[in-house]
Formats: sequence, C-alpha cells, structure tokens
Amino acid sequence: MIDPRRRLAELPALVLDPWRDRSDSDWERAPAGKWTPAQIVEHLALGLTLSAATFQARRNHAPMSRRPRTPAQQVARFFIFGLRWFPPGRKAPERTTPPPGISRATAEAHFRAGIEAWDQVDRALMPERRANLFVKHPRMGDLTIEEWMRFHMIHARHHAPQIRERVTGE
Repeated sequence: MIDPRRRLAELPALVLDPWRDRSDSDWERAPAGKWTPAQIVEHLALGLTLSAATFQARRNHAPMSRRPRTPAQQVARFFIFGLRWFPPGRKAPERTTPPPGISRATAEAHFRAGIEAWDQVDRALMPERRANLFVKHPRMGDLTIEEWMRFHMIHARHHAPQIRERVTGE
C-alpha cells in the first residue's frame, strides 16, 4: 500500500490542477442544484482542516482506544474504505457544507491550508501516536491519523470526477 502521507501531497494536483487555467467566474458556476467547483474545493478543505485541527487539539491526550463500531459504521467503512464508494444521496455533514458564493481564491487558500495542516499533523504526531489517537468520522466512527489521511484521499478522488465535469461543462 502506498504511504497515505505521500499521497496527501498529491491532492492539490488532483483537485486544483483541472482548474488552473480557468477563470474565477468558471470556479463559481455550476448546474442548478449542484455545487460550484469552488464549493467542492471548500467542502474538501473543511474536512481537511476540521480533522487536522481535532488531532492537533488532542495531541496531549493520554493514549486512546477505539470505540466499538456500530453496524452502520461498519457498513460505511466497507463502502468507503473497501469499495471506495460513497452512496449517492447522502448529504455532507453540516460542518463540511460549503457556503454559497465562495470565491476561487478563498476555497483554494483553504484547501492548501488544509493540506498544510495535515503535513503538520504528520510531523507532530507520527509515528508516536499512530495507533492510540482517534478522531470520530461522522459515518465511520473513530479513525486513526493514517485512516483519516486515507479517507481524505478517497474523498478527494470521489469529488474529482465532479470537478472534471465542471471543467468540460458536461
């Protein structure tokens, strides 16, 4: 398996590069009822920054144990980590729902800050806290640092086709 820490460094290319040569107004346009590219990037940024901040806030906690997963969390984990699939029709958690009218510059800056926050988590907490520090994912339950890194990669890949669709106008 490829090191999730190295893969997180690839996220800006996956998420931002398709829009590199596009105008700011292109970033703020989407089909009716869909997120704009800027909102997709902001959604990813919110997930990155919230999870990284929570790990940093817990850095001095005593060693933790993972809580048992509920059946629903086990199913979600199978779909997301096993199949790399997000069931359609699920709404983003409120804390990661992007605001309307977010600009390209704001979303891109937030996304890059989220990647940097995870770089700081990696440097500050790995490998010492690899197996004994957890942050609850809203669907999958308690995840370790590396599991969160893996989630962020899968999540960005889930949204990458939406980003490409907006570029091509399909």
